Amino acid sequence: MNKSSQLEKIRHSAEHVLTQALQNLYPGKFKMAMGPATDDGFYFDFETLGNFKIGETDFAQIEAEMTKIVKSNLPIVKKEITPAEAKKLFSKNPYKLEWIKDIKAKKEPVTVYSTGSDFVDICKGPHLTSTGQIPAFKLLSVAGAYWHGDEKNKMLTRIYGTAFPSQKELDQYLSDLEEAKKRDHRKIGQELDLFSFHQQAPADIFWHHRGYTIFKQLVKYWRQIHLREGYQEIRTPEIMSRQIWDQSGHTKNFIEKLYKVTTPDAKKWDMVIKPMNCDGGILIYKSSPRSYKDFPLKMAELGVVHRFEASGETHGIIRPREFTQDDAHIYCTPDQVKDEIKKIIDLCFEIYQTFGLKLDHLELSTRPKHSIGSDEVWQKSESIMHQILKENKIKHLINEGDGAFYGPKFDFHLKDSLNRTWQCSTIQLDFAQPQNFDLKYTTAEGKEVQPVMIHRVLYGSVERFLGILIENCAGAFPVWLSPLQIQIIPITDDQLNYAREIQKQFDRHHLRSEINHKSETMQNKIRQATGQKIPFMVILGKREVEDNTVSIRQRDGQDLKTMPLDSFIKQIKRLINNKDLNLIK
Repeated sequence: MNKSSQLEKIRHSAEHVLTQALQNLYPGKFKMAMGPATDDGFYFDFETLGNFKIGETDFAQIEAEMTKIVKSNLPIVKKEITPAEAKKLFSKNPYKLEWIKDIKAKKEPVTVYSTGSDFVDICKGPHLTSTGQIPAFKLLSVAGAYWHGDEKNKMLTRIYGTAFPSQKELDQYLSDLEEAKKRDHRKIGQELDLFSFHQQAPADIFWHHRGYTIFKQLVKYWRQIHLREGYQEIRTPEIMSRQIWDQSGHTKNFIEKLYKVTTPDAKKWDMVIKPMNCDGGILIYKSSPRSYKDFPLKMAELGVVHRFEASGETHGIIRPREFTQDDAHIYCTPDQVKDEIKKIIDLCFEIYQTFGLKLDHLELSTRPKHSIGSDEVWQKSESIMHQILKENKIKHLINEGDGAFYGPKFDFHLKDSLNRTWQCSTIQLDFAQPQNFDLKYTTAEGKEVQPVMIHRVLYGSVERFLGILIENCAGAFPVWLSPLQIQIIPITDDQLNYAREIQKQFDRHHLRSEINHKSETMQNKIRQATGQKIPFMVILGKREVEDNTVSIRQRDGQDLKTMPLDSFIKQIKRLINNKDLNLIK
């Protein structure tokens, strides 16, 4: 038995023990809904009755009851029953009756697991054979959750927990969890004055000067590498007619995410705020005759897109409703596809190295349930994606049924400094939309044929990528990205004029600096600058003015002593030009 399946059994069994503990402690005060194992642990959803509520202050009592059940080493027994028996067993629970109906419709067996003689629940499993085999568990938090994740349904209470094969692994996970809370980009964003959120635009980002400075540096770097790689940068409207989205299939396959617009002279919505950049780029492609000599034709766009994510799906700048997708669409001949996708893969790895991120795994996502294009088109495109992975010996996972509705895709999952994974870059191979929009190019033989379209993002979105960077470096950005690179700290007002002269030198070299002229001690100023994660502090006293020098201190506490200003500028510019991840050594 592999470790992952054993871990799933531990967590699934721990969830049943949690449910049983709640039943023992609070009989008749709630109705069970559901509770699966997850990648990080488990959760249990239930409906509270009357005025009954559960909070984190109740966890100690619940965990004590769970420990009691674990120590009792109760057998966990699986049994298959008929739908009629299941309906009788759970006759007073509407959630279970709904599950039973779904199971019956799928013509699947109804299985229940009992823990000792006092607890039974519908479940597919898998589970351990007894409660005593659960080594270590911990309850984490309480939240609200809609039944089936649908806002139209009843709001339930959800308890999150986790379990591990050993106490040591659990302790490490809890330690990482505390570190993750410290690194939460929303917390750091507020502390460093990067961005804010307001109810006047729910789940959208208000960029402050410092945050937008970082944003612009990411965009500048993006433009540099796209210019180098031969991309044409384009810009398309944010609002386009419903007709184009009907044609592309978005209104059919993406309708719940669309922002619909009714123009003043229309009786019903006739425009859409774009959720993706593809359709606008397609219209640019169709605006001129295309030849094989133009290929590969690479169009890149930093397009602002809008998707109405449910309130439970949004997450700071990592998943807002408005974001900047760093899109590109490559139009090419069939025999260019493999080379172009390989170039994109190489470009992805170059970007990850620049930011100190590592690939955890790559996924090939295949045809989803709702899609456009023929079986033949999908078989062809998925076959090409498999060939690329095989020919380049790229390790990967298969994510069945999670492709884009117009084609299969590669998803790149990155690992951060806490070993968490984040999905960023995507490469999608599309034969369907060129066919759908009747795209053509002229071959060397003078024939008009259909091009192949490759959709691709590198960051994923600028906002999401920045959120990941904040959590990866805990707000201590490399010098080239830091919104404020230098703080000049005069010890007294006698050094203010010298501080202003130095700042002019920094300005000439396009270095971002500020003077801290507050009436505070030097130690307080250094402490504040360090807390703001400013890479360098330039300390100016009487001696520095007399000697025309600067004393340099880094945010990591290292004292670089006194040096000529030119020497410091050369060192910091070297870090910036090399996009170095470290400070001066």
